[in-house]
Amino acid sequence: MTMTLTSFDFWRDRLRASAIHLGISLSIAALAALLVFGIWYPYPYREISGGRELFLIVVTVDVILGPLITLAVFNRKKPWTELRRDLAFVGLIQLSALAYGLWTVSVARPVHLVFEIDRFRVVHAIEVEPELLNRAPKGINAMPWTGPSLLSVRAFKDRNESFEATMAALQGVTIGARPDLWQSYAAGVPDVLKVAKPVANLKTRFPQQAADIDQVLQKASKSPQTLLYVPMVGRKSFWTVFVDPTTADVLATMPLDSF
Repeated sequence: MTMTLTSFDFWRDRLRASAIHLGISLSIAALAALLVFGIWYPYPYREISGGRELFLIVVTVDVILGPLITLAVFNRKKPWTELRRDLAFVGLIQLSALAYGLWTVSVARPVHLVFEIDRFRVVHAIEVEPELLNRAPKGINAMPWTGPSLLSVRAFKDRNESFEATMAALQGVTIGARPDLWQSYAAGVPDVLKVAKPVANLKTRFPQQAADIDQVLQKASKSPQTLLYVPMVGRKSFWTVFVDPTTADVLATMPLDSF
């Protein structure tokens, strides 16, 4: 009878310690989620840039493993100094893993939505060449930490610059990811309006998506008949950006390949 009670107490203590650890882990994961999805990957970038999947993989492993290790090592029969050391070690490993995971997510974060000749492109931190960062125009934060900013690409100065940019693009350095070609979005508004097309054309091209287009624009409190659209290139998918016909302000987006 004594053995049964001792065994029950033993597992009860372990499960309680593991549950407390799980609660703390979930609280920390919730704070990390606010940082990732509230600042680094606001909608629609959590969809376009894959931030949700990457974050969930990192956090799920971290949240599960920590409490499981606590379940394995917690034992009240251990001296307090030894138990405290074990739990501190588990916490340190878990926080280190979370920090590494957040660093990985931050490196892949979107930093700019850039209008690039005839499309919008989502540019991620890892895609920007470090040696070009100091060539970003004054007033433009090349690597913002507070969410993606809206930029445009300026016209090439001459044929040599155009040829150099084309060769770099063939090697994987897209035009929109080059700080030396960035300019404010306001400076590129005329170019955006020049290539943007009426939403009516989009609905004609994709009649099966017409209702979805209307729904997206209704959420933005805009009438489809007055708006324009421009294709968008994401990390692994193509989307559509809806813009104001006068100011070219970005009003809404949807996962539709409109190229």
